[in-house]
Amino acid sequence: MALIISNQTPIKIMILTILTVLLLGPVSQTHARKPHVITFRSRNLYPEGLTYDRSAQHFLVGSARDRKIESVSDAGVVETLISDLDLPENATVLGLAVDAVNKRLLAAITAADPLPHFTALASYDLQKRRRIFLSVLEDDDVTTATTRQTANDVAVDFEGNAYVTNSVSNFIWKVNKEGEPSIFSKSKVFTAQHVDQNPPFSFCGLNGIAYVSKGYLLVVQTNTGKMYKVDADDGTARQVLLNRDLSFADGMAVRRDGVVLVVSHKKLWFLKSQDSWAEGVVFDEVELDEEGFATSVAVGAEDRAYVLYGHALEGHINGISGREGFRIEEVRSERENEDEKVWVYVLVGLGLAYFLFWRFQMKQLVRNMDKKTN
Repeated sequence: MALIISNQTPIKIMILTILTVLLLGPVSQTHARKPHVITFRSRNLYPEGLTYDRSAQHFLVGSARDRKIESVSDAGVVETLISDLDLPENATVLGLAVDAVNKRLLAAITAADPLPHFTALASYDLQKRRRIFLSVLEDDDVTTATTRQTANDVAVDFEGNAYVTNSVSNFIWKVNKEGEPSIFSKSKVFTAQHVDQNPPFSFCGLNGIAYVSKGYLLVVQTNTGKMYKVDADDGTARQVLLNRDLSFADGMAVRRDGVVLVVSHKKLWFLKSQDSWAEGVVFDEVELDEEGFATSVAVGAEDRAYVLYGHALEGHINGISGREGFRIEEVRSERENEDEKVWVYVLVGLGLAYFLFWRFQMKQLVRNMDKKTN
């Protein structure tokens, strides 16, 4: 029996060593390389929305100045994907979402002063690069219907339903796959928080939105820093209890491992939950370049987090023109990197312990065999 064990043990050691090398390889490469920075040029683009097209392996950005959507490669090569001159001249392309199942791109469109107001969701065929539909979004409340509405961000579920946040009136529209719009959620929880009117952007309510495959939406609110969980079937909502407010929260995205990313022009937060977002924890935050005024976050290749530095404050709010250069930049969680390092040490320790144990067994085996021969 001892001989059988000793023959199998080296094989086990070899397998364990191979697995350890395979696990350590990607981790060590991740820590060795610098964060990925994509610098691209497009005069007066001032993009606010960002998403990632996994099938084409490039980013998509909107524009505060032009009625177009551009693709940006990992190397910063820019190509105009959509140019929709049928939109109003003052149209701004805000939130973007890729409907991977139906090969569509969804874009939240808002047109503001001085031309007439216009709020809509546009759907574009990613392969043919043409518009499928343009759904005008309106408020069904006569008391606020004349107020300027803002379609800010958009998320899509697996059935092709789109969910669009209204940042002015604090509700969510739903647009089905055929382009038929409706008011989806006007939950009272969205307006239950006190809003201080003195800070900047106090006018901006519901903003970033993301669909979670378990059948609900997560949405953040800029002027309160709160997060809400919204049932994707009936629109009922409740506040997610967090360990801190997400001040000036803007865009958001969800990684494949369930980690939620929320960006403001100052920080990128990393959040997780153990109970399907009844409660959540901000486990890390990273300071951002305030001058670049980040507005969107997207999950790129290998589940990397990327923020868009589109200088929105300069171009969209202050009305300055002339900028050509913008950035899409990878942002890493130092806390996650530390956890990965701990796992590396654990794996190495286990491998070493197993090897020493095998070596001890082999010495015992040799001694026993020597005794028998003597």
